[in-house]
Amino acid sequence: MELQLAYQSHLQRYGTKYEALYHAVRETIVTGLVPYGAKLPSSRELAATYGLSRGTVNQVYDMLAAEGYVTAGVGSGTFAAFLELKAGREATDLAAIRLSAWGERVARATQDSGRAFSAAVGGADAVRFAPGLPDAASFPQREWARCLYAAAREQLRMERAEAFAAQGHLPLREAIAAHLRRSRGMDADAERIVVTGGSMQAIALLAQLLAGADDGVVVEEPGYSGIRAAVAAAGGRLVPAPVDAHGIVVQGWQAKLAFVTPGRQYPTGAVLPLERRQALLAWAGQRGAFVVEDDYDSEFRHRGRPVEPLQVLDEEGRVVYIGTFSKTMPPELRIGFVLLPLRLVRPFVAAKRLFEPHPASLLEQRALAAFMSGGMYERHLRRMKRIYGRRFALLGGLLREKLADRFEVVPSDAGLHLFAWWTGTSEAYGLYREACRAAGVEWSDGGSDMAPGHRPFACFGFGHLPEERIREGIERMALVR
Repeated sequence: MELQLAYQSHLQRYGTKYEALYHAVRETIVTGLVPYGAKLPSSRELAATYGLSRGTVNQVYDMLAAEGYVTAGVGSGTFAAFLELKAGREATDLAAIRLSAWGERVARATQDSGRAFSAAVGGADAVRFAPGLPDAASFPQREWARCLYAAAREQLRMERAEAFAAQGHLPLREAIAAHLRRSRGMDADAERIVVTGGSMQAIALLAQLLAGADDGVVVEEPGYSGIRAAVAAAGGRLVPAPVDAHGIVVQGWQAKLAFVTPGRQYPTGAVLPLERRQALLAWAGQRGAFVVEDDYDSEFRHRGRPVEPLQVLDEEGRVVYIGTFSKTMPPELRIGFVLLPLRLVRPFVAAKRLFEPHPASLLEQRALAAFMSGGMYERHLRRMKRIYGRRFALLGGLLREKLADRFEVVPSDAGLHLFAWWTGTSEAYGLYREACRAAGVEWSDGGSDMAPGHRPFACFGFGHLPEERIREGIERMALVR
């Protein structure tokens, strides 16, 4: 579709193409010029219309999706998702809907979920330390495009060849298994791998499969709100487990399932030591429980030795390993995977087939298989490790040098964000954050990832920010009093 934006006026106001496009698109959605459910132009169309790179457009769409203004699906496009309910018949009709018990749980569990990150206010050229965003400008677009074009040609020749392959494209599963064996030392084979629509689909399906009504499910506190939402929607009973400087504190929980992030705890970045890993596996064996290892953010290790996944220590088939490509590939790809104990493969595939009888993003799955088997993926990872390593060191150094009186940075060796505790009161944190927003600097403070009354903290994402923008953001924060 053709979309008329007030792009030039926003460019004059905000100064950068990214900010101008973000506010222009958001404005058209919020004001109703693009109605709820309407399809937005593709990144290629929007980039061509306003003389932008597709990377810039994709980053804007990613930010709008994170904030709930748009929804995106692989192969289907990007759609306006902002809906302002008006008083009267529309609200009455919605209130009259009677959902099932599962529907009610889903509605309650997901209304506040998601990593909180809001748009900066004012006319400043904002610096957003958004966690989890990769550097789109450094991605090998030409190599990826060749893989996509080749996959498209193959798909036209092999129409419906994998129409019911709910487990995913076999060559991709083989490539993932080879990568896990080579890079992580894992006992992985294609038959135990299932390709999913991102890691969240795997989390939700596992919660439904393994957590029945009132079954205890261990979740980290602080931890990822998406996991809590999935457990609550499935009817499970949340068992919050405290996290300290070394990760989750293992206890004798009355539970049958645990979701953990041992390789790099979210959001603190703590790495679970060997003793606690062994204690966690011993607990699972004694309780007959499963442990879901969410390895969301440990592909990029900036220093120290690589950390073995918990799955490597598992000798009883108790650990389910979840991985994702959202930090290493363009985020809109939305491809994840799960490595299952053999006894869980059939029920997991059956559950996935119920919701998705035909594999989604099959074109992208085939392209990714070629990208990995041709060595392009590992070359890309090596290059990005060097780039992210420099940004990681720069951000950590600046935070400790210029903001040590306000933030206590938690040591970390990997990932695309740094975690820091606020050193003052909650009231002082609120005032400081609002002042920084007015100065054009934003970060995530966990939002719904923490229980009410928690100690304030900040997650400073750096993957998408050039070094000069990192310096600029910290300098602005240092000037705010």
